[in-house]
Amino acid sequence: MDFVSKLQAIKEKWMNIQEQLSDPEIIADMKRFKTLNKNYRDMQPVVEAFDSYQLVLGNLADSRNILNTEKDDELREMAKSELIHFEAEKTRLEEAIKLLLIPKDPEDEKNAIIEIRAGTGGDEAAIFAGDLSEMYIRFCNKQGWKVEVMNENQSEKGGYKEIVLEVTGENVYGKLKYESGVHRVQRVPATESQGRVHTSAATVAVLPEAEEFDIEISVNDIKVDVFRASGAGGQHVNRTESAVRMTHVPTGIVAECQDERSQIKNREKAMKVLRTRVYEKFHNEHLAKLSQQRKTLVSTGDRSAKIRTYNFPQSRITDHRINMTLYNLPEAMNGYIDEILDALQVAENAEKMREG
Repeated sequence: MDFVSKLQAIKEKWMNIQEQLSDPEIIADMKRFKTLNKNYRDMQPVVEAFDSYQLVLGNLADSRNILNTEKDDELREMAKSELIHFEAEKTRLEEAIKLLLIPKDPEDEKNAIIEIRAGTGGDEAAIFAGDLSEMYIRFCNKQGWKVEVMNENQSEKGGYKEIVLEVTGENVYGKLKYESGVHRVQRVPATESQGRVHTSAATVAVLPEAEEFDIEISVNDIKVDVFRASGAGGQHVNRTESAVRMTHVPTGIVAECQDERSQIKNREKAMKVLRTRVYEKFHNEHLAKLSQQRKTLVSTGDRSAKIRTYNFPQSRITDHRINMTLYNLPEAMNGYIDEILDALQVAENAEKMREG
C-alpha cells in the first residue's frame, strides 16, 4: 500500500468511527464509546495532515499544468516559484505525517509512579535523591500535573533513602519514562570540610501506573503486615500500627506505605504501588516475548549504568544517551528539564523511523 492509499484508508476508518460515535447504542455503552472516542482523537491529527497534504498535491498538479501549457512568461515564472514552494511543503508534510504514523506506546497516556532511591555515596546520595524529587515535583507542577507522595524513607542528614511519588495528569508516563536510570551528581557536599568534589548517585524508576482493569491481583496472593511508622529526627512517629507493607507472594514484589496516619489510606496507597510494580513485571515479560526493545529500569546505584550527570561546579547537566550537554543546571534543578526530555523524545522517534 503506497503512502496516499494508506492515509486514505486511515481517513475512511476515521469517518466510520465518526458515524459510530453518533449511534445511540454505542453512546449507551460507555466502555466502547470511550475506546472509539480515543481512537477518533488519536487519528484526527493524521487526517488533518492528510487533508493539507492532498491540498498541496492539488496545487502542485496545477503549477505543473501551467508550466506545461502556458505560453505567458510571467505566469510561467509564477508557476515555477509556486512549484518550489509546494514541493518544499510536500516534503515537510510527508515528514510530519511519518512522525504521526509512528505507533504510540499505549502506556504513554497513563499516570506514573516515580521511585527515587539513594545509590552510591552515603548521605550525599540521599540528599541528591531529595533534590531529584524536588526537581520532578517542580517539573510536574509546571505541567499542571498532580503529585502525591506515596511513601518516603527519610535520611538522618536530609533527603531520602527512598521516596515514591504518584503523578496524575495527561500523558505523564510518555513524558517521564526517559528518567528511568542512574543519575550521577558531582559536587562539594555540605558535610565536606576540605572542599573536595564528591561523586554519588541516585536511581530513578518511572513506572506506568496500573489501573484495576490492567491486572487483577487476588487478595489470596497478598500478604499484609502492619507496623508502626518511623521517621528521622523529630518527625512524627505513630504510636499505632498504621504503616502497611504488602507482599505479592507469587512474585515476591513488595510495596509499603507509612506516609498517612490512617491504616486504611496507607493500605490504598500500598495497593496502588504494588499493582503498578506487578503490572510492570508482567508487561516487561510480555514485551520480551514479542522481542521488542524497551529501556530497562536500572535497579542499582552502580556508576557504570549512569544515564545523566549533574556537575554543580561547572553548572553542567549531561545526558549520556544522546550526548547532550547543557550549562543551565540551576534551572534544570528548578524543574526546567523540558529541553532534555524533548530531545530524548525526538531521538527515540528518529530511531523508530529508521527501524520502520
